[in-house]
Amino acid sequence: MASAASWTSYGGHGDAEDVRGLWSGNTGTLDSISLFAKALPWRFGAGALLTLALMAPRAPRTPRTSPTSASPARPRGTVTRGTTNPNRLRRMDRWIAAVHGAALRRAADPLAVDLGYGAAPWTAVELLLRLRTAAPRARVVGIEIDPARVEAARPYEREGLSFLHGGFEVPLPARPVLIRAANVLRQYDEGEVAAAWELLCARLAPGGLLVEGTCDEIGRRHVWVALGAQGPRTVTFAARLASLERPSDLAERLPKALIHRNVPGEPVHAFLRDFDRAWAAAAPYASYGARQRWIRAVRELRADWPVVDGATRWRQGEVTVEWGALAPRGGGG
Repeated sequence: MASAASWTSYGGHGDAEDVRGLWSGNTGTLDSISLFAKALPWRFGAGALLTLALMAPRAPRTPRTSPTSASPARPRGTVTRGTTNPNRLRRMDRWIAAVHGAALRRAADPLAVDLGYGAAPWTAVELLLRLRTAAPRARVVGIEIDPARVEAARPYEREGLSFLHGGFEVPLPARPVLIRAANVLRQYDEGEVAAAWELLCARLAPGGLLVEGTCDEIGRRHVWVALGAQGPRTVTFAARLASLERPSDLAERLPKALIHRNVPGEPVHAFLRDFDRAWAAAAPYASYGARQRWIRAVRELRADWPVVDGATRWRQGEVTVEWGALAPRGGGG
């Protein structure tokens, strides 16, 4: 197993921004957490240490029967690689807490689903922690199509966090206010995306949100689509700005509905082209830092593209655009 070589803190957020030399995902195991914690340098953020504390397993319990085991129907979907890393989905989680936190607070049952959490339950544990900063009653159910991954995660259950065998059918008696599906559809064919979106959106509670997207292995670059009952609404681009050479670097992390559409003649290609031009024009602002350059570039971009958020989110290295402006030509996705 690789060691925890280096972590750096993220500008005042109190958690680790970078993860270098960690597990590849499939090679990491839950038993590695204690060794990982011992390898952490003292500068590791308090928030991430709290996450590790929450990840500590409870006493072993007798395996229980999955609520779907009595059904003859198999879970919808296929087993994917399961690659995961601690803190990988921090950008998506922070956006969800900021944008969808009010809906979670208002809900009678603020239920969230981490669909396809992978070979280890880190992302589900972290999702609960982050959602509760915005909605203290929030609860999270991690759903995995691989039964072995569900059983491996069961010792990590606690108040507000449970794990379940299932797939895109989301086999819960209650309808979730949030479904997060990160790095799941990237491993499917583009032609399967629309059906998966429709299936997941049909499971949402009234006013619920599906967030589906892709990020790199340590969460520096992330792009996701937000969907409601009527379909896709927005696309959000998020990055660690200090490591970004140009906005189009995010193209490699486009969600499946867009990744094959980054070609001339497609809206997402035109958007990234214009974003690169705005970024180049904002070069004089780089002397004030990458954040100020990003903000200036987004202000210029807003003149031609329907940017729906404001400076508060731009300062986080984000920009959100209406889906209709980036949707594939011919109705793909």
